[in-house]
Amino acid sequence: LEKAGCFGMVIECVPAVVAKAVTEAVSIPTIGIGSGPYTDGQVLVYHDMLGMMQHHHHAEFTPKFCKQYATVGHLIQQGLADYKADVENQSFPSEHYSPYQISKEDEEEFLHEFSKKYRQKNKSSGEEVDEENIKVY
Repeated sequence: LEKAGCFGMVIECVPAVVAKAVTEAVSIPTIGIGSGPYTDGQVLVYHDMLGMMQHHHHAEFTPKFCKQYATVGHLIQQGLADYKADVENQSFPSEHYSPYQISKEDEEEFLHEFSKKYRQKNKSSGEEVDEENIKVY
């Protein structure tokens, strides 16, 4: 993927073991959404996270033609700050928020097949072990 110009990837809605294997196999950053705690970073759509369907600027600016029924700006700021702190101190995501599971047998088969195709590399050295070209679709 790196040879094709990929500089990062989002891993979404997969079992944590899959996200972990991919993260360990690539040297580019991985960002997880619903894929467990083993990616390099985390992301959520804050509208979903905060249970809202409005733009965050609405808390700062309301057009003259719009009646404001609630003031949620401070709640949004606090929710985003709490999310940031949980990701930074690695309390989120936890196993509780990693709902995508596979059986132990499927996990072992996945890891076996994955390691046959993509050998793990040492991320700290940035050294690529697998010289095979990877097709990106």
